[in-house]
Amino acid sequence: MDTTTKNPETTPPAAPQSPTAEEKRAARGATRLGDRIFLGLSRGSGILLLAIMAAIAIFLTYRAVLAISKDEGNFLTTFEWNANLNPPVFGIAVLAFGTVVSSIIAMAIAVPVAVAIALFLTHYAPRKLSGPIAYVIDLLAAVPSIVYGLWGALVLVPHMNGLFGWLNDYLGWTGVFSWEEGAPRSMLTVGILLAIMILPVITNVSREVFRQTPRMNEEAALALGATRWEVIRMAVLPFGRSGVISASMLGLGRALGETMAVATVLSPSFLIQTSLLDPGGGTFAQNIAAKFGEATEYGRDALIASGLVLFVITLVVNGAARAIIARRAEYSGANA
Repeated sequence: MDTTTKNPETTPPAAPQSPTAEEKRAARGATRLGDRIFLGLSRGSGILLLAIMAAIAIFLTYRAVLAISKDEGNFLTTFEWNANLNPPVFGIAVLAFGTVVSSIIAMAIAVPVAVAIALFLTHYAPRKLSGPIAYVIDLLAAVPSIVYGLWGALVLVPHMNGLFGWLNDYLGWTGVFSWEEGAPRSMLTVGILLAIMILPVITNVSREVFRQTPRMNEEAALALGATRWEVIRMAVLPFGRSGVISASMLGLGRALGETMAVATVLSPSFLIQTSLLDPGGGTFAQNIAAKFGEATEYGRDALIASGLVLFVITLVVNGAARAIIARRAEYSGANA
């Protein structure tokens, strides 16, 4: 008789067996109906969004090709917009310049102020004060564009003379801030108005991102003797960097496509002014709103062609933002 005994501790575990066909069917059947419905709706929403984007791009491209093929001027460099003439002559040089310049001015003003407000609300202001301020900022984000435009035309523009005079006195030698005492309906005024409009959007998103900073990171910095500003610089800002970039891109998207506020404040002309204080210029959205009502069928195609350029600019800006965020993935909240 074999007296050898097996030690259960040294016996290797049995290899796991692959599930049988019946077990696989049971596992598939165990999936809840609600999960399958949600999966289908999510997948369908993503496909529908891509289809809508593709349809918009195809429509804009088709109508733009019809317009550009009959344009007697250079679509990219002509300083003129007479799409209703026969033959038509139009170009987007002034519109592209005005759209980019006004958006840059708005971002240069709004982003630092919005980040500062978000940091104040999350790390400096007492709770009794931060709550009402955040509520007011949320309300500002819901104000319609035409209201901002009316406020800009009736309140902002008449009070810009002092600022324009000061810039002319101290920075007029640069040429960029020279002023000839004209009406302050210029690109700088438009940029300031756009900065006020996008400020609530950037502030709200940045505030929520800063609130998600891990508490242990801030406490560790304080334990090492860091001041409050050093905690923000070493723990809060690196963590929320990608969120601030995303918030800035949301604000930039509104600035690029803003229509009624710009049309109400700006004195448009198809000239590129060397000074930001001189009236004139234009943007894609403002020109479409101003010209669409009187445009012929071909004139509408020309406006659609300019809309295609704005569409491409928006895609490029968002793509660049995604690339920046991807390079800073180590600072994202998901990896904290």
